[in-house]
Amino acid sequence: MRYKGWLIYNGGLLTKKFIELNEWYVESAKKLAIDLLPIANSELFCQIEEGKVTLEPQLTRPDFVLFLDKDIQLACQLESLGLQVFNSANTIEVCDNKLLMHQQLAKAELPQPLTIFAPMLFSHVKEPNPAFLDHVEEKLGYPLIAKEGFGSFGEHVYMVDDRHQLEAIARKLLHKPHLFQAYIKSSHGQDIRVHVVGDRVVASMKRVSELDFRANVTRGGKMFKIEPNDAFSELAIAASKAVGADFSGVDLLIGPNDEPIICEVNSNAHIKNIYQATSIDVSDYIFEHILTTL
Repeated sequence: MRYKGWLIYNGGLLTKKFIELNEWYVESAKKLAIDLLPIANSELFCQIEEGKVTLEPQLTRPDFVLFLDKDIQLACQLESLGLQVFNSANTIEVCDNKLLMHQQLAKAELPQPLTIFAPMLFSHVKEPNPAFLDHVEEKLGYPLIAKEGFGSFGEHVYMVDDRHQLEAIARKLLHKPHLFQAYIKSSHGQDIRVHVVGDRVVASMKRVSELDFRANVTRGGKMFKIEPNDAFSELAIAASKAVGADFSGVDLLIGPNDEPIICEVNSNAHIKNIYQATSIDVSDYIFEHILTTL
């Protein structure tokens, strides 16, 4: 039996990097007799017609959807039409919004940095609340980390060294979802990326940067294969489960006693870097998991 799947990608990201990724998944799917059709999110039109959820154009219904975008409305629309979407719309939404993600991880009581969410402010508010900044300063000390609610590849993450910088970043992010976190000094410029599929770890790498407090390879970090100990593996699996992911890339910080601390969970982590570091093709495991789940 041959299966048919859709691969949903963002129509505004047709760079060489993303084209290569789409082609990678298509070729990997063939190994398991899956015909995978890449479709840009901008090519599908979500509608409510005569009170019913519809989608145009009307294409041949797939057996599943591999959703590598963050278009939550489209993912929800596909699920409403009865299609099985990997990862689910809820998982993508939770992982895309760092505030929701940390709250979801906290429901499972998983270790993460001390985190303070900035309050939502309407546009007529022009200055951050000094009392809130006092609280952030008192709870976290300096340096501390500021993060926008949305962002990938280490973008929109800032190190804050003093009150002047705290006030400046609070003004910059005033009307955007954002949070403040404790700085984990022991993990400066290094973290561990763990790829989880289903309920098991399939590949891991350590990322190290001598140039930045962030270890992202996109920002100049180096990567190499690592075999995580049980504590790191178990926490990565628990984090992936907490956000409801079928597959994920879990970034773990290294605590002062070499204990794992969750940095974030990525619902559509790229697979090229982990392959270059480990020679493990995570896409093979993803498709095996999908077929087992169907």
